[in-house]
Amino acid sequence: MEAKEPKKFIVPIGPQHPALKEPGHFEFSVDGEIVTGASIRLGYVHRGIEKGTEQRNWIQNIYLLERVCGICSHVHAMAYTLGVEKLAGVTAPPRAQAIRELVAELERIHSHMLWLGVAAHEGGFDTLFMYSWRDREVVMDLLESLTGNRVHYSTNVLGGVKIDVTPELADTIRKGCDFLEERLQHYLRVVTTDETFLARTRGVGPMTLEQAELLGAVGPTARASGVTRDIRIDAPYASYAEFPVTVVTDNGGDLTARFVVRIKELFESCRVIRQILDNMPESELVAKVPRRIPAGETISRVEAPRGELFYYIKSGGGDRPERVKSRTPSLCNWSTISTVAVGHKLADMPMLLAGIDPCFSCNDRMIQIRRKGHEDQLWTWEQLRRYGIEYYR
Repeated sequence: MEAKEPKKFIVPIGPQHPALKEPGHFEFSVDGEIVTGASIRLGYVHRGIEKGTEQRNWIQNIYLLERVCGICSHVHAMAYTLGVEKLAGVTAPPRAQAIRELVAELERIHSHMLWLGVAAHEGGFDTLFMYSWRDREVVMDLLESLTGNRVHYSTNVLGGVKIDVTPELADTIRKGCDFLEERLQHYLRVVTTDETFLARTRGVGPMTLEQAELLGAVGPTARASGVTRDIRIDAPYASYAEFPVTVVTDNGGDLTARFVVRIKELFESCRVIRQILDNMPESELVAKVPRRIPAGETISRVEAPRGELFYYIKSGGGDRPERVKSRTPSLCNWSTISTVAVGHKLADMPMLLAGIDPCFSCNDRMIQIRRKGHEDQLWTWEQLRRYGIEYYR
């Protein structure tokens, strides 16, 4: 008699996830406590923002696209405005480009410190969570002083920016960076020396450079595996050519390396912020952009805190776009989870998920429809409309 194969035991987690604050459904195949397979189901917070851009004019879309992600709102607006300016044949003035980079690096500090707290919380290290979020208030106050807002900064306009940096505000930002650097030195010591913390991160979710390249990882997730890829360096935008950053990498490839890379990136952000403030160009803040953007199509790439953010923009020559498509870094990094999760304990999954700094609402573009006989088929919104399917019950 042939031996029967053992039945696969699947542990479903989500969509009301016990660890994450956004809805995502995960199915982990386990053998005892060890994960033998993983699948990811997204699509619970699809908001139709890309379609919404087609009903709004070029200016209104700046504020709509900021809402793709609350933590990366500036880089979404910047990627969009840079693309529209390219279509219009307009270049923002040097001072405006420098301010765009300044706000982007402040936003990077905000994003990484928020992630540090969330990731520490997933590992049961709530002291680090509370300390990092307390110190995060410093950079949020700086952003509020600079832009008037703590989250959606509304810095960008077509052709430039709507805010300026006064000498008094520059001094305030410098003092804030001094304080944050001191705290970041402490956090770097904690994540590299605390035995309890290292027990949850060292050797967890290792990903080699070859795996990171094959799976298409981007941002700090890839750089923690030794991938020297950063759009700020590879394809400079805004004023990154005048105020360049140095890429931060680590060859560890595990969760510890992802903590180290993100924290070290913030030292580089503080350095660049000081350099911008000390050498701020003198110019106007806005260049004139026509209301009707010439027909054409273009792409725009920026380095968001989570990795490469890619925008495709198409104009028909009117006062609104024909198509806006964004590919967010979380979508690229999700594929790493289903691969590196195998072989680890189920208890490591929350930390492993948090390790890529996921954003669910950033990348939701489709839903899954299970039809009899076609259970594994994936349907996009375009396919649903084509077949007249409004919902599935």
